[in-house]
Amino acid sequence: MPTRQQILDFITSSDQPAGKREIARAFGLHAQDKIALKALLRDMADEGLIDSAPGRAFHKMGGVPKVTVLRVTDADGDTVWAVPERWEAEGVPVPRLRVRERGKRGALGVGDRILARTEEAGNGWIAHPMKKLARGEEAMLGVVKEEGGRLYLQGVEKKERNSYVISERNGAEPGDLVLAEKSGRGPRIFAKVTEVLGDPFAPRSFSLIAIHRHSIPNVFSDELLDEAERVAEQELGKGREDLRHIPIVAIDPSDARDHDDAVWAAPDDDPKNEGGWKAIVAIADVSFYVRPGSLLDREARKRGNSVYFPDRVVPMLPEVLSADVCSLKQGVDRAAMACHLQISAKGEIKGWRFTRAVVRLTANIAYEDAQAAIDVAGEKVDVASSPCGMSAEELAGVDPALVDSTLRPLWACWRALNKAREKREPLDLDLPERRIMLDEKGRILSVAPRERLDAHKLIEDYMIAANVAAAKALEARKAPVMYRVHEPPSREKLVALKEYLKTLEVEFALGQVIRPSTFNHVIARVAEAEFREEVMIQVLRTQTQAYYGPQNAGHFGLALGSYAHFTSPIRRYADLVVHRALVESNKLGPGGELPSDPEMEKTGETISQLERRAMEAERETIDRYVAAYLSAHVGEVMEARITGVQNFGFFATVDGVGGDGLVPARDLGREYFRYDEAAQQLVGEETGETFALGQRLPLRLVEANPVSGALRFELPDGKGSGSGPRPDRPRKPGPPRVLKRRGRPANIKHQGKKR
Repeated sequence: MPTRQQILDFITSSDQPAGKREIARAFGLHAQDKIALKALLRDMADEGLIDSAPGRAFHKMGGVPKVTVLRVTDADGDTVWAVPERWEAEGVPVPRLRVRERGKRGALGVGDRILARTEEAGNGWIAHPMKKLARGEEAMLGVVKEEGGRLYLQGVEKKERNSYVISERNGAEPGDLVLAEKSGRGPRIFAKVTEVLGDPFAPRSFSLIAIHRHSIPNVFSDELLDEAERVAEQELGKGREDLRHIPIVAIDPSDARDHDDAVWAAPDDDPKNEGGWKAIVAIADVSFYVRPGSLLDREARKRGNSVYFPDRVVPMLPEVLSADVCSLKQGVDRAAMACHLQISAKGEIKGWRFTRAVVRLTANIAYEDAQAAIDVAGEKVDVASSPCGMSAEELAGVDPALVDSTLRPLWACWRALNKAREKREPLDLDLPERRIMLDEKGRILSVAPRERLDAHKLIEDYMIAANVAAAKALEARKAPVMYRVHEPPSREKLVALKEYLKTLEVEFALGQVIRPSTFNHVIARVAEAEFREEVMIQVLRTQTQAYYGPQNAGHFGLALGSYAHFTSPIRRYADLVVHRALVESNKLGPGGELPSDPEMEKTGETISQLERRAMEAERETIDRYVAAYLSAHVGEVMEARITGVQNFGFFATVDGVGGDGLVPARDLGREYFRYDEAAQQLVGEETGETFALGQRLPLRLVEANPVSGALRFELPDGKGSGSGPRPDRPRKPGPPRVLKRRGRPANIKHQGKKR
């Protein structure tokens, strides 16, 4: 019988579709061998090495068959993109293929189906159409509406402006959130309801919309739950370091559903580290329970990460593991991976070692409680005037003995770590994060910025130290590392930032070596100016997106040469990969793994894409909650800030609440406006009235759609406010052409190159 690698090599190199018959012929197998071959191929599919379906050719997991049916998803001018119509590779996002059309006859449009020959080219896939097939049906998530006695489907996406006549309702009623299939073309597109999901305004429905729209797996199979129950009953195993006598604590959000990490610190008694510290970062030992190739492992890889919504969590692992057995809890013995750190008086990491341990937490403390306790104990503030506004009864929840034995040393060691952080000068963007507060029934109580305390920074710095140690420990043993990579900004983005800052009369030299501190100095120069926050937003947009991979390119934002995620294996598959490599390279027992570079490369690409999917789903859901919260205030005038400027109008967000809404150009009156792309502003041709990025102004909320998360504003008087040009933003003259269509977005003049 061929080996797994020989089969993978054959499938990859074959110039024709490689099914079971072709594999048997290639390796000279006889009839009696085919049963064993079938079993081997089934095992390879179960292990995630290949993707297959009965009666079809095999291909490598994440690969694309050499001949397959594709569906066109984007058609922008001469560029056409398509995805496989069927995709069974678990945990691998559907690939996008660039279609090379031959001639313009029978040009392809969105929704078209083609039979195509595929090839891998560089970092992507190319599709060569062989035949155009009958047009298929397109899935859509929307809300049923009734008008004139007919039912229509309105999509939940902000960009979806059209409604579609429902041809088959299948039990759906007006107001229901449904899944449907679109069919037809041109003006005769109909929607057929396939599943009724319920009331879109009911508590917990906003996250359900995101789950369905992004195809996020949110149900565990019975078979997988059975496996989770079995592994949860395992003994912790022999040979673990016993750390139960050490007062380790977990400091987390008050509403945390799982607890990955816990910390402890004390003065170092090593004379070679005078004034230094020893610390332990204990992390849930998920690799002990979730073994490579198991059902749990394949499901975790398929999900990539837990997804956190205001009303629910879609966990990467079943709750018996994520919220119970793997979660570090007070007074309960738990399996942990312990990172022992030696930290100098200046906050430098002098040494580390990793062990498998058993821990028993002294306490699980909320950030606010830990901060209040240390404020009262350390700053001698009166309880009634605590920075956290907590009462004496609330503060009584933190044992004073715990403050002295654990919290004080933790804070003292953190001050040393913080010194090293300040010396390193990582990117420092103090941008507010929105927090949605719900009642016990899931109804919205408030939307407000989340307070950032020293307790948050403390845990962040301990986690960064452990992540750095994990990366360096694996490098020292020449083991594979799943790095968290954040590359420096591209020159194109730096040029755009320079042009923008120039409009604010802030200098930004491109000839210098760009470091995180470069951006910090820019932010410092604007001090407390009105546009400080918008400068930070533009700096953030200048950064590249972080990703996972086995090739180290450093972490630009943190100003670190080697960095790997190690501290959250309950909710991130990347951390589980790092844990397995540490277990294997340090010979710490079962559950270890040292995957090859190609496997690491593919896993890194997969989990990076799944992370982006989760971030988008979380952001959309918060937008829907904000729209629902603001829907009770439609018609009111509120203070807002311009967050984006385009030639068709500008976007604004409500101060202290969030949510982006559009002010269309047609609502700015009959005056012509010049769009200055570099300055990110619209300037009135006659009055000089200016609408600029970061500008604060009163706006009337005229629409808030909780289903799509879309907002729409207008000026309080329904037209330009006549505020004139802002003194801190010099106007840029220029003779761009005028686009003359009254009352439409085309009343904008465009200045500057198009992107």
